[in-house]
Amino acid sequence: MHDPKLSHLTTADPALAALIEGETQRQHDKLRMIASENYVSAAVLEATGTVLTNKYSEGYPGKRYYEGQQFVDQIETLTIERAKALFGTDHANVQTYSGSPANLAIYLAFLSPGDTVMTMSLAHGGHLTHGSPVSITGKWFNPVHYGVERETGRVDMNKVRELALAERPKMIICGGTAIPRTIDFPAFAEIAQEVGAILMADIAHIAGLIVGGAHPSPVGFADVITTTTHKTLRGPRGAMAMAKAEYATVVDKAVFPGLQGGPHNHTTAGIAVALHEAAQPSFKDYAAQVVANSKALAAALVEHGFDLVSGGTDNHLILSDLTNKGIGGKPAAKALDAAGIELNFNGVPFDTRRPFDPSGIRLGTAALTTRGLTEQHMPQVAAWMDQAIEAAVKEDEAAYARIAGEVKDLLDGFPMPGHAL
Repeated sequence: MHDPKLSHLTTADPALAALIEGETQRQHDKLRMIASENYVSAAVLEATGTVLTNKYSEGYPGKRYYEGQQFVDQIETLTIERAKALFGTDHANVQTYSGSPANLAIYLAFLSPGDTVMTMSLAHGGHLTHGSPVSITGKWFNPVHYGVERETGRVDMNKVRELALAERPKMIICGGTAIPRTIDFPAFAEIAQEVGAILMADIAHIAGLIVGGAHPSPVGFADVITTTTHKTLRGPRGAMAMAKAEYATVVDKAVFPGLQGGPHNHTTAGIAVALHEAAQPSFKDYAAQVVANSKALAAALVEHGFDLVSGGTDNHLILSDLTNKGIGGKPAAKALDAAGIELNFNGVPFDTRRPFDPSGIRLGTAALTTRGLTEQHMPQVAAWMDQAIEAAVKEDEAAYARIAGEVKDLLDGFPMPGHAL
């Protein structure tokens, strides 16, 4: 059952309430291992479901275009100050709707159409908004891409420097959506300074690990930083753009009025709660446990014959090429979902298969860790994954129900925020 209870919704729209209750139970019963997902706290759920959703607030605190902002201004200011304190940045914009608009705002702030931007290739772990040809960032700008080495699955910073010197990009982006290894922010900063480029760090996946001390921070190296507020940060679906003091105005103007109108005040409130939670000492324990779980799971997967990109992980994320398992990423992900294990199919570096039917899977440990699972549970998780994929290869669909039942039995012992027995 959803917590808090959906009493009003059940009366007003029982069909929708039933669907939400179904989703609540699904999230409780499955090993949720999509690397970009997590569980928010009950406090974050409450903040995002308040009357703040009624208010329109174009502009910034003290400079709004509508009246009635006495409390909204205080909420947004509180969120900004918490973000600045937690990340150690000069400036924070907490209005961006999600990660993609936050990234686009940085393009708008610093680039003109046709300018060269250097980013990690989507096929090697970058993001759609890092100049993919199907994205507006690839259509309106001139992207050049670096990637990982075939032999190591890691970025060669000497080659990044060579590419930057040859292409002279106006902006360099480091970070991405499927990078299992530590990002070398100092090396990227040195290269950006050498070629006179703005350095943007997209830390959407690792923001929680950064503030929890489990991954180095780009603050002091990157000129601007974007992040989503969910994933490892355990906040609502939103985003932030942070910057050095000298770029505060241009970033704010790019967000509003450059790209969007009024912010979603209920989301801002949820972000404020998540930032407050991330500032507590216990969050450092959480971030460390996320990485410990990820390393333990990676080691267990290797023992079961999984081919991991770069051989392992330094963070919450694991990327596996399933070619040696005799199955594609998409059918594997479908089989795992039927077996109570939720992750996503994903391309791998130098993939020879199509993007919608790639060779790999991507998974993470952030949500499992929120539920309370530790290193001792990771060998069993790896075994279930191996069993489900073997069942898919053999077309033994009966095995899925058995595994899903065992998964549920385990998870029944670990409470889920937002779910009440």
